[in-house]
Amino acid sequence: MAMNAPLSSFVRDVPDFPKAGILFRDITPLLANAEAFAIAVEAMVEPVLTLQSTHVLGLESRGFIFGSALAQRLGVGFVPARKPGKLPMATHRQSYGLEYGSDALEIHTDAFGPGDRVLIVDDVMATGGTAAAAQRLVRTTGAQPVALTVFIELTSLPGREKVEGLPVFSVLRY
Repeated sequence: MAMNAPLSSFVRDVPDFPKAGILFRDITPLLANAEAFAIAVEAMVEPVLTLQSTHVLGLESRGFIFGSALAQRLGVGFVPARKPGKLPMATHRQSYGLEYGSDALEIHTDAFGPGDRVLIVDDVMATGGTAAAAQRLVRTTGAQPVALTVFIELTSLPGREKVEGLPVFSVLRY
């Protein structure tokens, strides 16, 4: 696909995945196109450049892709928020609901501390459960969540309502 195409043309709709009734937004075509991915990263980083973040928290798993790119672009550290049992040291854990089930996120207890300003990054915001859990995780360390930035926001779902007091930035809205 030529880059005069909109970023939305690099997102593939997959009906009934991971289960019936879910319309999955597949970003792998975007990731496979270096120019489109670079444009997406710039679109995600532009509204957060002045927030003085000290770290980026990337949410498992596609938030790792965007989060590490944003951290590099911002010149700050990257911290992964993992599924339970994936981190080797002591962790904080928060459970959350998904559009299609429930899960939990963990970060190391020493990931952040007082005075840290954390930008939360994910690929998609649907129900807001993952982002709200990440926000709570950051606060358990004494750090301050400063914003959430996502590539795709599903506006038919109540994601923004669950992320209290946190600015939310998204590139594509469906």
